[in-house]
Amino acid sequence: MVSPEDHEPYGEKPEWSDISPVPQDEGSFVPMAPIIYGDEYKDATNYFRAILKKGEQSKRVLDLTEHIIRMNPSHYTVWQYRYDTLLAVKSDLDAELDMMNDIASKHLKTYQVWHHRRLLLTHLRKPRPELVFIANALQEDAKNYHTWAYRQWILAEFNDDDLWAGELAFVEKMLSEDLRNNSAWHHRFFVVFDSGVRTGDEDREVVLKRELSFTKEKLSMAPNNASAWNFLRGVLERTGTPFSTLEGFVIPYSRPLDRSTLPTASSEAPVVDVDLENPLPSPQSQLPCPQAIEFVADILEEKAAAGDEKELVRSFVDQANELYKSLATEYDTMRQRYWEFRQKEASKLIVS
Repeated sequence: MVSPEDHEPYGEKPEWSDISPVPQDEGSFVPMAPIIYGDEYKDATNYFRAILKKGEQSKRVLDLTEHIIRMNPSHYTVWQYRYDTLLAVKSDLDAELDMMNDIASKHLKTYQVWHHRRLLLTHLRKPRPELVFIANALQEDAKNYHTWAYRQWILAEFNDDDLWAGELAFVEKMLSEDLRNNSAWHHRFFVVFDSGVRTGDEDREVVLKRELSFTKEKLSMAPNNASAWNFLRGVLERTGTPFSTLEGFVIPYSRPLDRSTLPTASSEAPVVDVDLENPLPSPQSQLPCPQAIEFVADILEEKAAAGDEKELVRSFVDQANELYKSLATEYDTMRQRYWEFRQKEASKLIVS
């Protein structure tokens, strides 16, 4: 393995004496802000350009490309040439994957690292260890887009029952560690709805009930979690379920916290019916929740669109617009223009 710390200029290596380095050509114009490359990197890339021009694919090319990659893991051309060389010289791809474990762990946010790994797996066809590697990588960076995208590619590419079997449990573990992890919420939606996950003979109603119950529980713990609200909307839209079916659950989140419904240590505390299907916000909740207010407004627009009595439709639209106004002026002022737009759109439902 080549280490940048132990670098010896390529011009001093006997095995490279047959190669004339090709310096970077900046053209006839002097760059306004030239990149100041280090001597070691400049030396290695000068020899890489020579190799590229020559079209050589050999063991020494693999050493050279590894050297450059360890200095700059984002150099896409070097990655691609390395991959082509690996195949040309029939290199040990398992050993290459072992090297990738080291590089990827240090450069989790570098797209080219994950792309190269994907290319290797198309040949190795050994997906199960990858799920373990990905899980460990997510412990280092739980929201890394490239890591989650690679996991989804592994699942979809190999599409094996054994691979899918533990995905719901895995994503629930990730959400238990951070229920605001938007990447984990996205992955759950992918697993449940977009990938044909094998979950037994569950029909649409069983899946819908499970996902609604799961999301409601998470929202009761952290009502101002936009990721969970987006997931909830996605579930309803994908299954064709009217938003109004969740009106009873959403209403308490769209209003200031009603402390009369919260349990207390007093023996004279009011008796409150507990609806397990519609868990109430936790006592620490900061309410009203802007996402819940918008949800209720959507329900009102849904009712207005389905209504056939002019006065009733106008009433629903007026109520929705009052909620949009509250968002624009009090609860979500950063998006004032958006909420004003929503008011105009809602008003179109009123037929003159």
